[in-house]
Amino acid sequence: MQPDASAAGGDVGLRERKRRATRRSIQVAALRLIAESGLDQLTVDDISREAGVSPRTFFNYFPSKEESLTGDLPIQFGDEVAARFEDAGPGGDPLRDLVDIMAGQAADGTLDPELHQLRRSVIHEYPQIAAMRLDRIRSFELEIADSVTRRLRADARKRGLDADDPALPERGRLTGVVMLSLARAAWIAWLEHPDDVSLPDQLHRSYEQLRSVVGGTPSD
Repeated sequence: MQPDASAAGGDVGLRERKRRATRRSIQVAALRLIAESGLDQLTVDDISREAGVSPRTFFNYFPSKEESLTGDLPIQFGDEVAARFEDAGPGGDPLRDLVDIMAGQAADGTLDPELHQLRRSVIHEYPQIAAMRLDRIRSFELEIADSVTRRLRADARKRGLDADDPALPERGRLTGVVMLSLARAAWIAWLEHPDDVSLPDQLHRSYEQLRSVVGGTPSD
């Protein structure tokens, strides 16, 4: 599956660019201010003022100051992206399609190394923020697993196979776990040599490495 521009890359409209810029400015403000005042003293008003937005705008993006500190997930998997992903079969490789989506979003700037570096120090200093992020990742893993399972079941129905096969949700769960592990490995590898390879290329490279590790043959 090749992700289209609206799902994972290519042209991004002005409205979406503004939305991303506002979301990013809020996160940068929160991460920088917590180093100065600490978590207990940090307020939404402080973050909003630093980011140049109103508290009402802040709450349009994040439900709490803690959420603005935990950060975004490696892939923006909204309803429209999920629907396209689930309708992409039958056939194909769901994991490869997820990597394509991640790579497309990385290409248009959804993933942000500066935010990652700022957040690392906060997560080390505040275990509760680390725990919140871990909970988000676990919930997201289940979301991906459910979406993959729906795709596999839809594929089975189109092929006249058993859509209630218990192996399908197991494959869905494994795909969710592997996708997040692959994303983490690719991110770490890219941060080590950001000038040698783009993050989208590194994601695809890590996918091919994974195929070789589990005994597959890298695709052309």
